[in-house]
Amino acid sequence: MPHITANGTGIEYEEFGSKFGTPFLLISGYGGQMINWSQEFVDGLVDEGFRVIRFDNRDIGLSQQFDELGIPDMKKIFGGLKDGTAKDHAPYLLEDMAADAAGLLEALDAKPAIVMGVSMGGMITQLLALNHPDAVKAIIPTMTWSSDPTLERSTPEANAVLTERPNPPSRENIIRNAIKANRVIGSGPSLQATDEELAEKAGAAYDRAYRPAGLSRQFAAIQAQPLWHERLSELSVPTLVVHGEVDTLILPQCGQDVAKRIPNARYVEIADWGHDMPPKAVPVVLAEVIPFAKEH
Repeated sequence: MPHITANGTGIEYEEFGSKFGTPFLLISGYGGQMINWSQEFVDGLVDEGFRVIRFDNRDIGLSQQFDELGIPDMKKIFGGLKDGTAKDHAPYLLEDMAADAAGLLEALDAKPAIVMGVSMGGMITQLLALNHPDAVKAIIPTMTWSSDPTLERSTPEANAVLTERPNPPSRENIIRNAIKANRVIGSGPSLQATDEELAEKAGAAYDRAYRPAGLSRQFAAIQAQPLWHERLSELSVPTLVVHGEVDTLILPQCGQDVAKRIPNARYVEIADWGHDMPPKAVPVVLAEVIPFAKEH
């Protein structure tokens, strides 16, 4: 896979489809490598003529690691949320990751792009549109949140599995943990991934790159990022917000809030879909995304 320097950060990425197609950038969520965007999802976009780009966010997968920045002190970060100093204790912020995405599009001569980001990637997508408007043609924030601190974001059970770490962090335990977590935050029966599908996905991610320290720094970036929800009314970019009806990690009200804050945004809630992308959900999600993307 190719590697490029963007925003001063080494980024691992892949491109699919015609160089002459409309660029379509896919941004992964917290701890998610670019292979989380399945080949079936990518192919569905390529078949419609898009130039699809997926990449590893900083500190995850094969992109640049920031081990020299150490493990963040979350007590200082959470303490700093009250007085605005949280960002001073974080290795980097979500807005830095948005600058990486803008730099990648610049380096690949792929601006402006349609940008779809899931979960943390959906937050990065919003900040990309706010801070680098020339980089986006349309945005698709998916299973994500506006940063409004007054909203209930997760169920207690979902929040617990997000922060749970397998001990010891063996391949077997990580796969077992992924299956367990999915049964809390994943899709309902009609779309649910099988244990075999979940095990294959978790195993592939572990074999490609296991970076637990990067998870800690990405978590700090989410927590320390200055709030941006009140800025979303400034956006004029075409927006489709997609959310799952049974998402317990980022509740549907959070996606609804994103759509309400962005002028003229369209909101779609998919029945029985959770905080994941199981094979059965791919055609369902693409059926909503492709018509919107082709409009723009």
